[in-house]
Amino acid sequence: MSKKIITLFLGALFCLSASTRMPIAAQGPLDGRNRIFHDELLDHLVGEWKLTRKIRGQTAENAVKAEWVLQHQFLRVHMKDLATPPDYEAMIFIGYDNASERYVAHWIDVFGGRISETLGYGARAGNRIKFVFEYPDGPFHNTFTWDAEAKTWTCLLEQKDQTGKWKEFAVDQLHR
Repeated sequence: MSKKIITLFLGALFCLSASTRMPIAAQGPLDGRNRIFHDELLDHLVGEWKLTRKIRGQTAENAVKAEWVLQHQFLRVHMKDLATPPDYEAMIFIGYDNASERYVAHWIDVFGGRISETLGYGARAGNRIKFVFEYPDGPFHNTFTWDAEAKTWTCLLEQKDQTGKWKEFAVDQLHR
């Protein structure tokens, strides 16, 4: 084999090897319209649900509809109280920030811009995603847990009181 062919072969091999070690920045953005958000856990939330909320000794019933929106970038969860007229309504947009490797939740509800302005961040552990919100009156947790056997969701909402202790704010049970 001639030296020219061996040189070309080794050059091509080097280029191929270098292209597989390309830095992440050269491979394209981590997030964006072409990076569709797929999440096998949140896929279980898609559809229509009945929500029973226990809050401050009271029980409220809500209808919930969850669907992928905005080119599958977010799971929109629309909650609406069954009372007439509804006392509570919210839309939650759950997405994923690939750059920071965490879930994001935009919680928009009837309490308006001051409360709804805060973005929550979440981390997954097994069948659970715990979101942390930093509201003007203090930190707030909302933990979504999927029960695969019962095919139900539980959401535990907790807030920190003035003494610094975490207290249950509400518990939501979602079932079909």
